[in-house]
Amino acid sequence: MSDSDKKQYHICVKGKVQRVWFRDKIEDLADDLGLTGYVQNQSAKDVVIVVEGEDEIITHFVSSIRDFPPPVKIKSIDVYERPYSGTFSEFTIIRGEMMEELSERFDSAIYYLNNIDIKQDKMLEKQNTGIGLQIETLNEIKGVHKDFQQTFTEELIEIRGEIRELGTAMIQAGYLKKADVQ
Repeated sequence: MSDSDKKQYHICVKGKVQRVWFRDKIEDLADDLGLTGYVQNQSAKDVVIVVEGEDEIITHFVSSIRDFPPPVKIKSIDVYERPYSGTFSEFTIIRGEMMEELSERFDSAIYYLNNIDIKQDKMLEKQNTGIGLQIETLNEIKGVHKDFQQTFTEELIEIRGEIRELGTAMIQAGYLKKADVQ
C-alpha cells in the first residue's frame, strides 16, 4: 500500500481512561492492527491518540476502543483527520515523568486491590447467606421428617388397634375363630 492511501487521525478520548491501563490496551490494539503512532495522557481525564494507517483499519480501531470493557468508561471520542506524515515506525506510549507514572500505577493497583477485597467480602456474604439458607432448609426437612415419622407411628398404632378391635368383633359375631386371628 502506498503512503498516499494512508491516513493520520488525532483521537481525543474523554472519560475514565487514566489509571485503568487504557494506554496499554490502546498500544496492544494498534500493534495488533499494524498501526503506527502514539498514545499519551492529555489532561486529568483525557487521552490523546495519534494513529496512522489505512482508513478502514483506523475505523475498526476507533470502533474497538468504544467497546473497551470496564473499568474503562468512555464519555466521548472525538476524531480529527490530519495529513499523513509517515514519521512513526511503530506505535508507542508516551509516558509522563517517572515518579508521576509510578504513583499513578500504585494508586491504580491499590484501588483495584481494594475493589477485589470489597467484591470478595460481598461474595463471602452471599455464600454465608446461601449456607444459612441451606442449613435452614435442612433443619426444615429434618423437622418435616420427624413430624411425618411421629404421625406415621401414631397412625400405625391406631390402625393396629382398630384391626384388633375388628378382629375381636368378628370373633364375637362368629365370623372368625380365635385361633384364626394371630
